[in-house]
Amino acid sequence: MASKNTDADVSAFKAIDWVTILLYLVLVTFGAISIYAASYDFDNASLFDFNEFSGKQILWIGLSILIGGGIMLTDYRIYKTYAYPIYIVVLLLLIVTIFIAPDTKGSHSWLKFGPVSLQPAEFGKFATALALAKLFDSYNFNLNANISNYFRALIIIFLPIILILLQRETGSALVYISFIFVLYREGMSGLVLFSVLCAVTFFVVAVKFATPLVLGLPLGEFTVFVIIMLVYALMLLFYCKDVIVARNVIYGFAGSGVVVALLTLFGVPVNGLAYFLLMLTGGIIYTLLAMFHHRIGKYIITISFAVTSVLFLYSVNYVFGNILEPHQQLRIKVALGIEENLQGAGYNVNQSKIAIGSGGLTGKGFLNGTQTKLKYVPEQHTDFIFCTIGEEEGFVGATAVLILYLALILRIIHIAERQRTAFERVYAYCVVSILIFHLGINVGMVIGLCPVIGIPLPFFSYGGSSLWGFTILLFILLRLDAARKERMD
Repeated sequence: MASKNTDADVSAFKAIDWVTILLYLVLVTFGAISIYAASYDFDNASLFDFNEFSGKQILWIGLSILIGGGIMLTDYRIYKTYAYPIYIVVLLLLIVTIFIAPDTKGSHSWLKFGPVSLQPAEFGKFATALALAKLFDSYNFNLNANISNYFRALIIIFLPIILILLQRETGSALVYISFIFVLYREGMSGLVLFSVLCAVTFFVVAVKFATPLVLGLPLGEFTVFVIIMLVYALMLLFYCKDVIVARNVIYGFAGSGVVVALLTLFGVPVNGLAYFLLMLTGGIIYTLLAMFHHRIGKYIITISFAVTSVLFLYSVNYVFGNILEPHQQLRIKVALGIEENLQGAGYNVNQSKIAIGSGGLTGKGFLNGTQTKLKYVPEQHTDFIFCTIGEEEGFVGATAVLILYLALILRIIHIAERQRTAFERVYAYCVVSILIFHLGINVGMVIGLCPVIGIPLPFFSYGGSSLWGFTILLFILLRLDAARKERMD
């Protein structure tokens, strides 16, 4: 029996995807070097000093490699068999964290064990990925077979989000939304992603253009109403494929718009809100009358889009003003260019952009970054580690790092597509989704394209919880992929 287990272990290491392992080792090595550069102390310049961030990160990397090795030695069936119990245990840990975690910069998301602090939200990612993969691997499970299947998938995704939000850790909670892309890969309609894109557009436009007023409405709301009407007409034309109804709706919207423009030109006051609601209501009633002679389902979706878009528009002000914390509102305003606040919420991003811009094409050289060495950028060894790369290694170095990430992402997609069961494939796409979200948001906030929400750069940012979480996430995938080759043998 012992010989059989040994053979399986040897087979697992033989079947491992060594290209992914190499990319992982390169990323964590460059990450440790970047942390050393970001936290470099002229008086204590040792890379391996365990009192410094770089030394601690090397320790985390060593432990991570041991964890990865341990995962490769386990039976791959464990992850599928115990996917739900692992998920439940992590949920319980997240609940406990809400009540016992100390206040750390306003959040209650870190558990302290003596000198070591761990963030359970980082480990919730692989647990949620396993649970979602288990669901999709259920007997005869088809996402589009029943609306209840969508609810089951969304419950798995949103339970950790709710618990992490209760810890007042918005950034970590938002990461879990990336699992929605997995649903798209498994058959979810592209209309959902289109709706998400519209929601983001409506939010940004409504918040950014609060002034001036047009027809008594803020410019942002006015613009969103115009977009809703335009998209509604285009959905009738291209989605419902009803040229006559779409043409009549467009004529109605355009004609009424000309009338309103003329009335305004001659000084006749027009209530913009009443106008838009009247036009959309008229368009919906006309569509309802037409849909009884055509494909009812697509018309209902089109009408639902218009109604929910208007409801969403008027929920934006409430959410922005009453749900988001003042510092979160300020970060969004800074990211959208509404406010500069270079000494407050915009300070980190401004200093980060100065550091990256000063690096030029080839950078200032290793350990020669003035912005970094003089500590102008807060959190430069954690969330803002990318600015250290940009300053010292320049555009060339930053691009090289992004190419490494791209190679890893493409490799994982390749691994996902060669899997033979839904469990392995879905889990692999969960890993890809999380990596893409972390990479996009982190780099985006460092260069000022996204609000600062405080999520780490995978394998680069300082921290044991983050590194361990990503390591477990990745090595479970490698173990499952190795098992594919074992089963073939």
